[in-house]
Amino acid sequence: MARQKAHPASGADVPTQIKDEKLVRKRRRQIIDATVKLSIEHGYHNTTTRMIAKAAGFSIGSLYEYVSSKEDLLYLVCSTIHEEVKNAVKDALSGKVCEKAQLAAAIRQYFIVCDNMADHVLLMYQVTQFLSDKWKKRVLDTELDISNTFIKALAQLSGKNDFPHLDEKTCRLVGHNISVLGHMWAFRRWYLKKNFTIDQYISTQTEFILGLIY
Repeated sequence: MARQKAHPASGADVPTQIKDEKLVRKRRRQIIDATVKLSIEHGYHNTTTRMIAKAAGFSIGSLYEYVSSKEDLLYLVCSTIHEEVKNAVKDALSGKVCEKAQLAAAIRQYFIVCDNMADHVLLMYQVTQFLSDKWKKRVLDTELDISNTFIKALAQLSGKNDFPHLDEKTCRLVGHNISVLGHMWAFRRWYLKKNFTIDQYISTQTEFILGLIY
């Protein structure tokens, strides 16, 4: 196999033989979605790269042009969640509205991502513990980056206009609360959907989070 080169913009530290980053993003998303679907149906350990390649519409050889191993895929799942969260939160915070409404919008967009990618989030929680130390650390670091997205946003909003001043400790606590509450929708949806729509869940949890601040 030819020596692979990394394309961080299309998958952090996971190497690929393909130089076209747009194509890498597109093909990897196909592979990621196939991995998640099959893992939920059959279990991560029972899902083979050959099964993933077939479900994604690739030959097994083509699959390995985009990833080196099945372990790469879970990191890419986590990385994809993180990228979508960052983009959604950035868009929400860029609007010209009051600080309280900006935070509420950021929470909403994050929870929507968690709803849209619920199976991805569930898989991440289920199999991270079985990864090698190398990939486990990278997945956990990427997971912490999601919390850090909100911690940084809270620090930027702190003390502006009607937004209360928050010390670093409080920013970290609230940031982690937001992150975990979004993920809770994914891994406890079997119960939550019996009692809440996603909009009701977002509204209730946003009131709870804002209550920690105001």
